[in-house]
Amino acid sequence: MSSAVELTSPHEGPARVSPTEVNWRQIIWCNDCNMRHTDVVIAGAGLAGSAAAAMLAEAGTDVLLIDPREVYPPDFRCEKLDVSQIEILRKTGLADAVLNAATPDRSLAIARFGRVVERRDGRQCGIHYADLVNTVRRQVPANAFLPAKVDSVVTNADRQILSLSNGEEVSARLLVLATGLNLGLRHQLGLARKVISENHSISIGFDIKPVSRRDFDFSALTCYSESPATRVAYVAFFPIGETTRANLFVYRDLHDAWLKRFRAAPREILLEVLPSLSQLIGPFEVHGDVKIRPVDLYVTEGHRQGGVVLVGDAFATSCPAAGTGAGKALMDVQRLCNIYIPQWLATPGMGAKKIAAFYDDPEKQAYDAWCTNKAYALKRLSLDTSLPWVAQRWARFALHGARGALRAAKRRLTGATASVALSSEH
Repeated sequence: MSSAVELTSPHEGPARVSPTEVNWRQIIWCNDCNMRHTDVVIAGAGLAGSAAAAMLAEAGTDVLLIDPREVYPPDFRCEKLDVSQIEILRKTGLADAVLNAATPDRSLAIARFGRVVERRDGRQCGIHYADLVNTVRRQVPANAFLPAKVDSVVTNADRQILSLSNGEEVSARLLVLATGLNLGLRHQLGLARKVISENHSISIGFDIKPVSRRDFDFSALTCYSESPATRVAYVAFFPIGETTRANLFVYRDLHDAWLKRFRAAPREILLEVLPSLSQLIGPFEVHGDVKIRPVDLYVTEGHRQGGVVLVGDAFATSCPAAGTGAGKALMDVQRLCNIYIPQWLATPGMGAKKIAAFYDDPEKQAYDAWCTNKAYALKRLSLDTSLPWVAQRWARFALHGARGALRAAKRRLTGATASVALSSEH
């Protein structure tokens, strides 16, 4: 008996498949098959998957979002969106919903070498990752979400068949893989993960509150490392609701005893590595749990396949310290859903050559490269003691100082002009 049989795809010609695949493949091209049909199925309802589903549904695309969790649980990931990420978010059509759920900062102070060198108007907003994802999920129609786990998948250049944990099967023209760091489906699809920087950075999240006073004197504050010896990139304080949230980014081994010390005494260890904080923010205490998350930088290999496309962390990770994680996921989704999926669905087939256009998109590639370069540059800027990087640290101190002085001068000039105008009216 032959170990494989030949089936004919309507658009790709003969394809050799194993006997275990035959029944599924025959079902794909059957006119009366008993399964759910859709144009696009999205596996994984984190930020990337939920945003893609919301965009496609809004555009009238027949889409199904699959995830075992009906509500996304608390998860320490992106907690702040800066102006560049908000700009990308606007291209998804989801900005209004997200910004209404987030907390904008009123102003941002920047400290280098223990001194505030610049103050600027607020241009970022804070939101816990679970709230961000669930806000985006609420933009997905109820009939486009299915709470289940994808147990297995068979793909080809025409239809993708997914077998779910609830016993259902789904047939779609395109599978969008948005499963983040999950390995299950990756292995089934023959996808390999290539680590390019193991334990690249560690993110630490916690809440702080002032002592002996109601509020801090700042809305948002970013304090950069005072010395490479501390192995700190920076700490960012920003509002989420009525709470002041802190995100500290460090470069240490995951098994470094320093992390255990920080978890046990976060306030004391924070002041140990950033001693100027006591003058910058005044007396404070750490409130609630301390979350610690290490990050490997990796890219996916073997992804140029027919019928399936990867977005967000399922494709490649970025460094949270560089502030590019949410932006990278949103860039993937807005390019895929605004440009490529409408084009792909307009013509027959879903071959590898068609899918490759997304991976080769110049805007996506430029943003991916920018994210990677920023991750490495920030690490060297924080740790490298060679003369060029020391010079860069002082150059940034001078640049922030000059911009801060210019903004202060403009504020004084604006105030003086307003006073003169008011005097002339009287």
